[in-house]
Amino acid sequence: MSPDLPDLPGAADHLELCLRLAEEALGDGDGAFGSVLVDASGAVLRSGRNREVSGSDPTAHPELELAQWAAAHVPEEERAGCVVYTSGEHCPMCAAGHAWVGLGSIVYAASSAQLSQWRAGWGLPASPVAALPITDVAPGVSVHGPVSPYDDRVRELHRRGLDGS
Repeated sequence: MSPDLPDLPGAADHLELCLRLAEEALGDGDGAFGSVLVDASGAVLRSGRNREVSGSDPTAHPELELAQWAAAHVPEEERAGCVVYTSGEHCPMCAAGHAWVGLGSIVYAASSAQLSQWRAGWGLPASPVAALPITDVAPGVSVHGPVSPYDDRVRELHRRGLDGS
């Protein structure tokens, strides 16, 4: 078990699922991002993956999808007990959606700062949106990440996306 892994029910399994979803997204030509919404007991309520390319919608991020689903399907009084696990730290759009819906903690494998650094090192352009930490956008949300060695695995997925492998 990773020393960076939070002591939450099923945390390792949930991050593994996020990475499988990110790999699935990559296989469909989308960015390598996957996320899982779990309840307070650690039971998976919903999962999602990036669909920016395959869905022809640059806002089709799994973190936002999960927040929207939770708003419609999870009672308001239960949302703060939910945890979102994700392969990459929420962008500002997704962090805002998470906070507005009132979801609980976020556990991310790799940070936005890491992704920005990797992209720059690979000679890729910067994101059109500032890579702000979740807590800058949603200061009341508890976050945990990056989580080693999952962050290294996320880096490899994004690197693979460069050459289509």
